[in-house]
Order: sequence, then structure tokens, then C-alpha cells
Amino acid sequence: MLLGRHAECRRVEQLLGEARAGRSGALVVRGEAGVGKTALLEHLHTSAEELGFRIDTSTGIEAETQFAYAGLHQLCAPLLDQMPSLPEPQQLALGVALGREAGSTPDRFLVGLAALGLFSEAAEKHGLLCLVDDAQWLDPASAEVLAFVARRIGAERVAMVFGVRDDEPGGAVFAGLPELPLRRLGDTDARLLLDSVVPVPLDDEVRERIIAETRGHPLALVELPSHTPPARLAGGFQQPDLSDVSSRVQTEYRNRSQGLPEESQRLLLLAAADPTGDPTLLQRAAEHSGIGEGSAFPAESAGLFEIGPRVRFRHPLVRSAVYRAADPADRRRAHAALAAVTDPTSEPDRRAWHAAQATSGVDERVAGDLERSATRARARGGYAAAGAFLLRSTQLTPNPAVRAARALEAAHAVHESGASDTALDLLTTAEAGPLDPAQRARLSLLRAQISFHLSRDQTVPEMLLGAARDVAAFDPDLAHESHLHALDAALVIGGPTSRIVAEAALADSSLTLVGRPVDRLLRALSATMVRGFAEGVPVLRDALRAVCDADPSGAPAGQYPSWLWLAARAAVGILDDDLAYRLAEANVRSARAEGALSGLASALNFHANILALGGELTRAGEMAGRSIAISESIGGVPMRHAETIVAAWRGDADTVARLQELTVRDRGNPPEGAEVALAAYASAVVSNALGDYEKAQRAATMTCECVALSLSSVGLAELIEASTRTGDPPSAARALEELSTRADACGTPWARGLQARSRALTLSGPSAEAHYRAAITHLEDSRLTGESARAHLVYGEWLRRQGRRQEARKELRMAHDLLSRIGADAFAARAAKELRATGEHPRRRTTPSTGELTAQELQVARQVATGATSREVGAQLFLSPRTIEAHLRSIYRKLGIRSRRELREFPLS
Repeated sequence: MLLGRHAECRRVEQLLGEARAGRSGALVVRGEAGVGKTALLEHLHTSAEELGFRIDTSTGIEAETQFAYAGLHQLCAPLLDQMPSLPEPQQLALGVALGREAGSTPDRFLVGLAALGLFSEAAEKHGLLCLVDDAQWLDPASAEVLAFVARRIGAERVAMVFGVRDDEPGGAVFAGLPELPLRRLGDTDARLLLDSVVPVPLDDEVRERIIAETRGHPLALVELPSHTPPARLAGGFQQPDLSDVSSRVQTEYRNRSQGLPEESQRLLLLAAADPTGDPTLLQRAAEHSGIGEGSAFPAESAGLFEIGPRVRFRHPLVRSAVYRAADPADRRRAHAALAAVTDPTSEPDRRAWHAAQATSGVDERVAGDLERSATRARARGGYAAAGAFLLRSTQLTPNPAVRAARALEAAHAVHESGASDTALDLLTTAEAGPLDPAQRARLSLLRAQISFHLSRDQTVPEMLLGAARDVAAFDPDLAHESHLHALDAALVIGGPTSRIVAEAALADSSLTLVGRPVDRLLRALSATMVRGFAEGVPVLRDALRAVCDADPSGAPAGQYPSWLWLAARAAVGILDDDLAYRLAEANVRSARAEGALSGLASALNFHANILALGGELTRAGEMAGRSIAISESIGGVPMRHAETIVAAWRGDADTVARLQELTVRDRGNPPEGAEVALAAYASAVVSNALGDYEKAQRAATMTCECVALSLSSVGLAELIEASTRTGDPPSAARALEELSTRADACGTPWARGLQARSRALTLSGPSAEAHYRAAITHLEDSRLTGESARAHLVYGEWLRRQGRRQEARKELRMAHDLLSRIGADAFAARAAKELRATGEHPRRRTTPSTGELTAQELQVARQVATGATSREVGAQLFLSPRTIEAHLRSIYRKLGIRSRRELREFPLS
């Protein structure tokens, strides 16, 4: 046991025991620098060796945070003999990520699934322990993949432990995993530790002063006294400045390394500058630098590092101390040596990176290599990796015109990766120019896009429209895409600008001469907005189908089609649920594949909306939460409307009101914008569910009057129901006329269903019944379980008022079951109330139901019920086959069944 860490040691040993028994787990050991995270991980390493575990280790390296999948490579390299057991797509994705294969940007979730499979296979015989120290310094791609895997291990024999330094932004990706915080030692344990490392007797006052000054910090206790002259300890310990213990400890490491022979210091610096820990590479670099063979011995004897199968520093702080303490010229020489001995064929990007760090001032050759490496880096790590290379390339470029061009490209990549503030700085560099007219137009376009992302500024649509005009002479395709972005921004921000933008598109004669899906989308959307649904919808539907058929998720590198968000919203506008689902999924896939975080936030948000309308409220809530988390992490305007809509369908009026207030108060949301109007739509839904029809009418009216939602029709159905219930036939009739015009143009089951249900609500007497029945028929042909259930509900309510209790019970019972199953609690309560009015009390469920399953278990059950194998289901849900089997055992128990055959026969919602 480590001194003062009895409880912590028991915790990590328990994790090993559970993994050995087939219950995988993950743990994040958090604490400040030097508090003992590495020591605890080393204790765990020793314990795992005694139990016969296979052990795989990785260390986050601060100098390598921009090198995509570097950390994952450390973990996966010893396990690559298991690669043949993975499905071919996973092998390819992981091979590309690790630089072993050539290919397009791998889907990060597919890389995660491959890593999960690799770990699972490696753990088969003896169990696997994955130890990652200084995980806060992992490159973002590796961190996301490893966090992904840690959240999905279940039935394997895998234990994953991450050492994460407090207050480092890189550790945020592991939030939500079980944590073990490490605190400083108490006075009693601190005294025992100090006595164990000080080689001479200590005066009691000196000892207490040391304890007080180090404040129980383990590394400070171990390192500082043991390398201070005994006489000085006996005579009194000078009080160090401990305001920053990490800095103080690094100073000690620096002092110790500087006491070594010169060649040993140079070797240490080479090792610190090399993020791979490759002893062969270090040997070649040392030979290149003229460092003698025995130079490692003094550093190893001093306990600073060791050379074995991998170069390992005594502690990560040693690496930082050595590197940071070195003279800049010495650091450049070290990187130059590493660049010289790095294979330009197998590791061109790492060689280019070392060459860049070795360069002082500017160097076009190196800058050009970095620019070329950016494309390859992007294939492995998305926009963030490309942005890092392009940013450094910009800094090294001597020619002002070339520097401006590279800054512009870097700004685009950096913005897409979510670092919009850095992108703005790069635009300032680009503006210094000189820029040609085409580049200046592209700069204006990007600045407008960043402004829209950060603030929803009212002037953005005009800025984008102006940029589209400026770029038209140089790049007509980009001009049309920019025009579409302007239309998108206008629809989100609201106001009269959207029609102005649409009219400008229709006046553009060049738009009629091209047939790309994006061009067709711009034409069709503009026509629908200006000329109405009857004329615009057929063309718009064709354009949306062309977008789907083109598979935009496979767009060329550097061309993430951010207009997919608008295409998906347009599908909802024409009430085509099938197209909306397909486009929403394509948008999420594309944004993930390209590492476009700002686009991914929007994509997840919209997909959550579609899932909520389809009754998949659990999945919708998860996606909405991820969207908000991403928006907050990258500084964009948070989109809360999906979360608000999910709460509305769940019947949570308090949450809807709270989120609506946040939305209205947020300066990034214009009062006439889409975000505010969608919050009002959510309020209308929950108010209709609760029977507060006057409030529902006010909220729905606000939604329908919003210019930003001029393409949306869902608010009309809410307004019609609320208006009929409040005794306001004129308002209901006007809304029904508009809805009918749109439904006739759309002709989809969703449109016809809403039209029939709404018309039935406005009628009295027997003439309404045919419309109620038609509504049920149409909506049951759509994906919209919630709307279909509501059709049964209002039909049952009508039947009861007609005195047809037995028929009413059947419809209300069906509505209650459907609404309860999807979690629409307020609507379900309304159905239950109506059932009681017919004389029937809704029965509590006495047989197992899917409501007892977790969200993930329900997903597994649905996939297995289609006949899919555990491996196929795992590939869909990013889980290992063993975890799928474990979920199945739980599903069988909860549902009272025993086989896949019985599961296929079980009614799953």
C-alpha cells in the first residue's frame, strides 16, 4: 500500500477484481500535479502484474496534443496482432487513424468501436489493464476515442484508468466517468513520508516547517528534501514559494537535470522533445547530435528517466521541466536532430512538425511541408489537426501574400474545429494581405459565418449576401453556397431579410444554369418562400431527394456541407418525415467525420428534434444534451430548442418554462428569431397536453407569426387544437386554411394526417368522424408515433362526447398505451382522465413492458428483434458483442422472456 492511500489502493484493486470477474470498468484518478496520481497508477500496474493481467500504458504528452491519435497509437500498437479479428471497416478506420493505411478521414466513432473491439479481444484470456497517465495532455482525437471506449466497456475483462490533472481543459472529455479524487496527505502521513525519504535526523521544528510549507504535497515532500544538503536541513529549511507547487517541483527537476554532464542534458532534452518515447529514434538522434553512448547513465542514476522498450521519464513533470528549462536555441537543435532522423516516407507529418519546431523566424520550405502535411493530418484528425499544421505554417511563411492565403485556409479549418476566436485572429493576419479580390471575398464570407456562429448578429444575412455577390465573379459555386448560407442565417435570425435573400437568389440567372444539389436546394427554397408552397414544394422535394442521393456525408476533404442543416429543416417544413430523418442522419455523420464541431452541434440538435417528433424522447434528450455541451465548449450560441421540445413532449412544463426564459433572455437569440419561436412551439405543445388551451393558443400564435419559421407547419396544428378548445373558430379556420394549402402541396402522410386531425377538431357532429379516422390512417403510415397517438386521443375524446363510450375506450386505451410507452406523460395523463370519464380506470401494467428497459437496452432489443447478430448490433451502437450479450441477459430478465425468438415476438415500441 502507498502511504496514506489505503482507501484509494483498495478502490483501484477492486476495479481489477471486477474486471477479472468479467465486469469491466473505468476510473478517472484526478488531482493536482504531483499529488500522487502516477504513484497510484504504478501501484495498480504492479497489482495487475501479480494477477496476470495484460497491461497496456500510454502517457499524454504536452508537445503532442495537436498530433491526432498519437495517444491512441501508444495503447494500440502492442495490440495490433488482434486487428484481423475486427470487421474490415473498423480495421480500415483504425489503420488510417494510426497512420498505417491511406484513406479518407475515418469516422471517429468507428475508430472508437475498433479500439473497443481490439481491447476486448486482447482481454479475452487474461484480462487487460489500460493505464493512461497525464490524460489531460492526450491529443483530442485520442482522448475522445478512449473516453468513448471507457463508457462502453461492460462485459469484457477490461479495466481502464486515467490519471488526469485538475484544472486542465483537456481532462473535460472524461467527465461523467467514475472518479477517484486524490487529495494531499494529512499531517500524520506527511510526517511519515518525509521521515522515510530524509537521510538524516531532522529537528522537530524543521520537520514541522517542511510539513507546513509543502502542505502535504507528496511529490514536494519526496523530491525537495531528498536533494537538499543535509546540513541545510539540519540548520533550517528555507521557506519556498509554494503558491505554485507544480512550478516549484519542476524547478527542482530542472536543477537536478542541469547538474548532469552536458551530453546527458542534451540527451534528456532530445527525449523530452520526442513525444513517441521510441528508444531507436532517440539513439539515432543522439548519434546525429554527437552524443556519446554512455550519456544516459548519469540521468538514469539521478532517477530522471530510463531507457527500455520505451523511453520513460521518472515523472511527467520531469519531461516538462527539462523541456521548459532548456534554452530556445537548444530546443530547436533537439527538434532539428529528431527531424533529421525521422523517416520522411513513413512519418512525413511528424518530421514536418519537428522541422517546424526547429525553425526560428520564417522558412518557406518548412512552411510548405506543413501545409502539405495539413491535408494528411486532416485525414487522421479532422479540422483540428489540419488547423494546427496550417497555423504553424502561417507563422513560418515569409512571403506576405502566401502568408495571408495560408492564414485564410487556417482560419477556415480552425473555425470548423470550434476555435472561432483563434480563427478571428488568423483573419486579422490574412487581412494584412495582400489579398486578391477572390481571397478578400472569401475572408468576408468566413468572417460573416463566424459572426453568425458566435452572436447571431442581425447584419449577418446581409454580410453573407454581400460576400456571395463579391465571390460570384471568381467562384460561382461558392457564391451559390454562400447565398444559401445567407438564406439559412436569415431564417434563423428572423425579420424581413429572408424574403430579400430569396428574391435575390431567384433573380440570379446563373443559378438556372447549374444542377448541383446545393444549387437546386437554393432555387427551390427561394421559390417556396417567395411564390408559396403550391409552386415551391414539388421542386423542393426533388432537390432534397437529390441531396440525399448525393450522399453529402461523403463530401470531399475540406468541404463539409454545412448547408445540410438547412436541407434537413426544409424537409420538416414540407412535412416529409422520411427525408427529414435521412438528412438529419447524413448531417450528423458528415459533421462527425470531418471533425466540424460547430456543424455537429447543429446537426445533433436537429436530429434530436426529429427523434422527439417521432416519439424517441430518450435518444432525443441525449442528443440535445450533447449538442448543448459542444456549443458551450466551443463558445457558440447555445441552441436549447431541442431540449425544450423534448421536455414539452414529456409534459414537463416547469422545464419548458425555465428553458424558454433562458432562450428569451439570451442576447444571441433575436426576439423574432427561430430559437424564440421554437421555444414558443414547445410551450404550445405542453400547454395543449395539460389542457391549458388559452396559453397554448398564445404560444402557437407566436410560433406561426414568426417569419423565421415561415417554412414550418407544425405550429399550425397546435394553434388549431388550442383555438377549437378555447372557442375561437375564426382563428382555427384561418390556421386550417393555411395548413390545408400546405398539406395539399406536400401530400405526405404527415401532412395529410395533421390536416385531417385538425379539420376533424373544427367540425361538430358525424361529419368529423371520417377525418379522425383518416388522420389515424395517415399518421400511422409515418414515423411520428407521438402525433399518431394524439390522433387516437382526440378521436377518443370526440367519441366520448358523442356518447359512444365503448368505442371511445378502445381509442383512448390505445392512445394511453402509446403515449405512456414513449414517455409523453402529460398527454398520457389526459388520455387516462378521459378513460376514467368513460367508466374505465387505466390499469397498471402487470406484465413486463419496454418501459422497464434502459434507453440503451431498448435500442439493443429493437436491433436484435430484427434478426441482427450481437456483432452487427455492436457495430450499430458502438458496443462490443460481449456487452450486447450482457444487455440481452438483462433484457430477457426484465421482459420475462428467454430467447431471441421470444424477443422478436415481443411488442417493442
